[in-house]
Amino acid sequence: MKSVKSFAMLVAAALLMNVSFAQEKTVDVGGAPMYPSKNIVQNAVNSKDHTTLVAAVKAAGLVETLQTPGPFTVFAPTNEAFDMLPKGTVETLLKPENKPTLTTILTYHVVAGKLDAKELSRLIKAGKGKAELKTVAGGTLWASMKGDNIMLTDEKGGMATVTIKNVYQSNGIIHVIDHVVLPRS
Repeated sequence: MKSVKSFAMLVAAALLMNVSFAQEKTVDVGGAPMYPSKNIVQNAVNSKDHTTLVAAVKAAGLVETLQTPGPFTVFAPTNEAFDMLPKGTVETLLKPENKPTLTTILTYHVVAGKLDAKELSRLIKAGKGKAELKTVAGGTLWASMKGDNIMLTDEKGGMATVTIKNVYQSNGIIHVIDHVVLPRS
């Protein structure tokens, strides 16, 4: 009788968890729902569009960092964005001897704090069309608007467009971008 009761409680708990996830407002990224109750890593590993980014985060040893409370704003390049880099770049960066360079590039995509599109737009307006964002890597990204799109300009003059905004996480927010942004060498 005790085991039947325990089993029933376990089933009820599982159903409640599924109901709570079902009630969350999710955003689909890479064919997978992103749950606001999960952290950046827990969500990113499910996106088919971010397998290169996830592999890079693992190679750089940043998984634990991105599972901490943060909060973080992550500008997440898609696989297609990484594919735009010169041939062989990703493979070279994933080698253990290039971990410091990879870490710098990845942390250049992260800003401390939780900056949703509304806050980014406010910062851009306050900066008279341009917001200066300090990255975790110590570099600078500039956010601006092009029509309704949030644009990022990196230290090399490269540009990325936010293609999916406001993917809320338990420890921050993700904005999907269409290009890899790069710090000064």
